[in-house]
Amino acid sequence: MTAVDYLIVGTGLTGSTIARILHDQGREVLILDRRHHVGGNVHDSLHPSQIRLHTYGPHYFRCSSRRVWEFVNRFSGFYHYEATVKSMVKGHYENWPVSIALLDQFSGWQNSHPVAMPANFEEACLQKMPRPVYEAFVMGYTRRQWGLDPRQLDSSLANRIRINVDHETTLTPRQVYQGLPTQGYSGLMTNMVGEIPCVLGVDYLKNRSSYNVRRALIFTGPIDEFFNFDAGRLGYRSLKRVHEFLPGSEWFQPCGQVNHPDAGDQGALRTLEWKHFMPADRQKRIRGTLITWEFPFMPEDPDRFEYPVPTADQARLYRHYRRRAHAVPGLVICGRMGTYRYLDMDKAIGLALRLAERLLSQEEM
Repeated sequence: MTAVDYLIVGTGLTGSTIARILHDQGREVLILDRRHHVGGNVHDSLHPSQIRLHTYGPHYFRCSSRRVWEFVNRFSGFYHYEATVKSMVKGHYENWPVSIALLDQFSGWQNSHPVAMPANFEEACLQKMPRPVYEAFVMGYTRRQWGLDPRQLDSSLANRIRINVDHETTLTPRQVYQGLPTQGYSGLMTNMVGEIPCVLGVDYLKNRSSYNVRRALIFTGPIDEFFNFDAGRLGYRSLKRVHEFLPGSEWFQPCGQVNHPDAGDQGALRTLEWKHFMPADRQKRIRGTLITWEFPFMPEDPDRFEYPVPTADQARLYRHYRRRAHAVPGLVICGRMGTYRYLDMDKAIGLALRLAERLLSQEEM
């Protein structure tokens, strides 16, 4: 049996950040991950063309927290990159997010949208935009992304939809710090874990009796899987990714990500062109281009879980598991799958920094 003060399950952003802070403060830490690489879904690799491919879909690093920005820059330099996203609407590339100028084309639309507290995602969207814009840009994309009618989704999901002012054309123009790691996300995460004891290819849930944890077990995997799904499975969506290298094409689309809100059920939800993610000087040295086609599906394998499904039923089941987790001494379940909510990378790191500080402060109690 292996004994350790802090056992951290999962090398994603949450687990690796907590491990780094605890280790830097001289605590005994061991990290486990059932995958064979660190970083969880924050992972990439070099295609033979020398184009860097994000393994689990595009990861755009942006934040306005100086503390988070300084933390990640400990482990990698960053080059400036602001994500530009387009939507293919009726055969034309349109800016996403949409702009105020587009909304203003629909005179008086504010008088027709719901004024009460929105009961679902669709109602929340219609408080932000006129119905024709919602139907063109959001409704079909959302239905295919989640496999549900948008009216079945929680209204809070609409908080992720913003409206650009007229001069803004990027995905998150108001974030202070934006970029991609010069060594790739794999380099960033490898450096973050660094010299901390870490064992890959080990499934903690199948080997619980092999570990004796003295202070805290920090579990960043799916909370329902921790309890063997005994009260039911939480719903997740994922994306099947099909990669295609086009050796005879310099470019395929006008930006790194294009959404396809009005594609058929068998069509791609998004197309990604990875050369757009590279610095301009490196783009010029590449011949050909690399495309990824993404298709949504409902995964059964916990290793494929990506997006928690935001419905009332799922929220109730999550709260059941959360109450049980709180009753287990020394157990901390955290991260995207542990808290069953989608977290941008900067938010995941910020929460992990505060959680690590809380763990350290509890030692003094």
